[in-house]
Amino acid sequence: MGLGKGTAIEAEQEQHYEKPKSCFGTRHMVTLMLFLGMANAYIMRTNMSVAIVAMVNNTALNMIGEHSDEPIDDECGIVEDEEEVDPPHLDGEFLWDFDQQGYILSSFFYGYVITQIPFGILAKRYGNIYFLGVGMLINSVFGLLVPIAAQEGGLWWLIAVRFIQGLGEGPIVPCTHALLAKWIPPNERSRMGAFVYAGAQFGTVISMPLSGLLSVSDGRWPSIFYVFGAIGTVWSLAFLYFVHEDPEVHPKINPDERKYILNSLWGTQGITMPPIPWLSILKSLPFWAILIAHMGHNYGYETLMTELPTYMRQVLRFDIKKNGFLSALPYLAMWIFSMGISHVADWMLNSKYFTHTVVRKILNGIGQYGPGVALICAAFTGCDRWLTVSILTIGVGLNGGIYSGFKVNHLDISPRFAGILMSFTNCLANLAGLLAPIFAGNIIKGRPTQAKWRIVFIVAGVVYAACCTFYMFFASGERQDWDNPDNDEANREKDPERNGSTQVTST
Repeated sequence: MGLGKGTAIEAEQEQHYEKPKSCFGTRHMVTLMLFLGMANAYIMRTNMSVAIVAMVNNTALNMIGEHSDEPIDDECGIVEDEEEVDPPHLDGEFLWDFDQQGYILSSFFYGYVITQIPFGILAKRYGNIYFLGVGMLINSVFGLLVPIAAQEGGLWWLIAVRFIQGLGEGPIVPCTHALLAKWIPPNERSRMGAFVYAGAQFGTVISMPLSGLLSVSDGRWPSIFYVFGAIGTVWSLAFLYFVHEDPEVHPKINPDERKYILNSLWGTQGITMPPIPWLSILKSLPFWAILIAHMGHNYGYETLMTELPTYMRQVLRFDIKKNGFLSALPYLAMWIFSMGISHVADWMLNSKYFTHTVVRKILNGIGQYGPGVALICAAFTGCDRWLTVSILTIGVGLNGGIYSGFKVNHLDISPRFAGILMSFTNCLANLAGLLAPIFAGNIIKGRPTQAKWRIVFIVAGVVYAACCTFYMFFASGERQDWDNPDNDEANREKDPERNGSTQVTST
């Protein structure tokens, strides 16, 4: 059976090829750079949502009648610590109404979505380093141009700059996935993959409070884009200089580490790439399981990321200072939990009691059923502010399990085409994520009652649970036949020099 053969080969390799003794090798450096790149990408993605509050002159807009005061739910009465925290002297210079602000905020994501699939395919053919590094360099440099575009060019120039930033960030996820497939052995992927993708939460936690502090500093809101744009530019140049496509072409990697990585990856490095098996991929239920789980995650995650600050302001009535901290708290919990649970996942994979399939399903179940249940529970907590915050923090924290679940599952079923698979699932998942704020906005428009928010939370919770259930039935942690593992075995037998004296003979 193909499944048994793949498992036996993987087990044999992990048994015979010992890890290098160095605690911090080249693969760890690559992982660290990818983590910082993911953090930088999410900082660039989210900093505008904080900056735009300081850019817009809300006092003037209210005076000229462009929009009325923000609707507030008064079902819970007046909260004792409510206070005015946005004095008029902190208002910005732009008279952008809510629709125009929406165009600015969404322009980045349209650019980001449309480059996922083409860049994933092109990176597979021409290499990932330049697509990722140059793409993030474009993102960072145009981030530096945001203040100039807004102040000198106006609304549509700003939208164009943000759109180009999104285009530049498009390769980050598919290229990161492809590099993980080339650099990280299977028994380390839960830990390393979770660490890299948890950079998203790390970036969000850093971006929200720091952007707020910069917006009220002497540099005001432009300093947000100058500081993060400069950091992103430095990272991009460092990435292009220090990181290489795979262990075979890295000039300074320890030979023992190179041998360990290459032999652990089923011999997928250095082999002529076969054509992409599009039809087989589309007929693969494990691929569809990842896709459905990814789409469900993005819908629920974007519901929380885009709507939680509004819910805390309109219904729970937290002032803006507490709102900024409390809105970031769930993502801090998610980052911490993802780091801890990834070590548990790798321990399970290295034990004799769990297969890759079982580990992925268990961890993904925690990562999606957890927030699903939490959202449904939060829909019925009423006016208990701290109970609501606690439930959502725990739920979003458990969401970190997905980084050892479907998020790295592409690498299991197809290390050769992992980047391309991720480009497809991430593109469609981001489209699903774009529906979340649209749906929530249509439900909540007008007076924001608890009943309306209850619908938003329940729908997101059900989407989480339903998509996770599909994953539990059809996911697999085994390498699929259409990834051509048999060709790798033939190549290994023909090229004993590449595998050294530790050649394994399949039984």
